[in-house]
Amino acid sequence: MTRRTHVRKRYWNEPEMGWYEKAYLPEILKGLAITGGVFLRNMAKWMTGKKGALTTYYPEETRWDYARGNRGKHVLVQRPDGSPQCIACNLCATVCPAKVIEIEAAFDPADAAHPKYPARFEIDYSRCVFCGLCVEACPEDAIRMEKEVPTLPSPDRHVMWLGKEELLAWKPARDAAKPYPGRPAGDKDRP
Repeated sequence: MTRRTHVRKRYWNEPEMGWYEKAYLPEILKGLAITGGVFLRNMAKWMTGKKGALTTYYPEETRWDYARGNRGKHVLVQRPDGSPQCIACNLCATVCPAKVIEIEAAFDPADAAHPKYPARFEIDYSRCVFCGLCVEACPEDAIRMEKEVPTLPSPDRHVMWLGKEELLAWKPARDAAKPYPGRPAGDKDRP
């Protein structure tokens, strides 16, 4: 009867752990030293009054410091008569990498200037990656992203579907006639 022995294959670039790393205790102490150092630096900043890692006591404190790269929540821009500026061209839904925008177009023969409008415009925020490509693709500047929206997160996935009414109800802080930041004034043709 032959006895099989398990032979471990060794690769030429496989790293080898030394006795120091195999002991694990020094590595654990090294990790604790790094974490403790960060904690003590943040605590020193907090004690001296400098901006460090601070806690926001939500909901008592509602002032949030948003990240510099935060794009915010989508907002549909309204025309002066209150109708959405969107012409239901589906460019935003087409360019969306997560495929979270759903638009159902409708026709209004009475409005000669804008016969097509969105009967249904929905965004699934539980899957949105907030890339901003929909804002860049819109030829009518009908969709924007508003930065300061504290009520956007939700623990319930079913509440994260926002429809046309919710997207139109948000009143942006800036005037709707102003161009979107980052897009030069008068540059309506460029997506």
